[in-house]
Amino acid sequence: MREDDERAYSQYVQGRVLALQRTAYHLCGDWHEAHDLVQAALIRLYRHWRRVSAADSPDAYVRKMLVNVFLDQRRGWWARHVRPFGDGEQVAESALAAGVGSDWSAADGRIDVASALTRLSPGQRAVLVLRYWEGLDVAETATALGCSTGTVKSQTSYAIAALRRLMPDYAEEAR
Repeated sequence: MREDDERAYSQYVQGRVLALQRTAYHLCGDWHEAHDLVQAALIRLYRHWRRVSAADSPDAYVRKMLVNVFLDQRRGWWARHVRPFGDGEQVAESALAAGVGSDWSAADGRIDVASALTRLSPGQRAVLVLRYWEGLDVAETATALGCSTGTVKSQTSYAIAALRRLMPDYAEEAR
C-alpha cells in the first residue's frame, strides 16, 4: 500500500474504531469478541482500502464488512457446537462495564434487552442492531446485510416478536 493510502487508512480507522467496537458489541454481546470482530473487519478493510476509500459511503462499506465478519463467525462449526451464549450474569457484567450509567432502572432494562438479544438468531440480532442501535433505515440495513428490503422487514418483525416472547413483562407494560 502506498504511503498516502496508508495514512488515509490510519486516519479513517482512528476516527471510526470506537463506533465500530460499539456496533460489534451490540452484535455479539461480549467486549472481547467485539474487539476480535473489529480487528478482523479492519484487516479486510486494509486489504481493500483503495476500493473502500473510493466508495460513495466508506462507513456503510465498513459496516457491511463488520456485519459479514460477525455472521461468518456464527456460521462456522465452532460457533454452532462450542460457543455458549452468555447467561444473564455475564450480560449484566458486560453491560455495566460498558457504562450503562448510574440509573439502575435504566441499567436493568438494558441488561434485560441485552440478555434477550443473545438468544436471537445472529441474523435477527444484526437486523435489530442495525435498525435500532445504528439508526439505519430499511434500505441501508438491506445493503449492509446484502439482502432485500422485504427480508429486513420480515426479520425485524420476527425478531421483535421473539423479544416480546422473551420479555413478556416489557411487552405488557408497553400496551
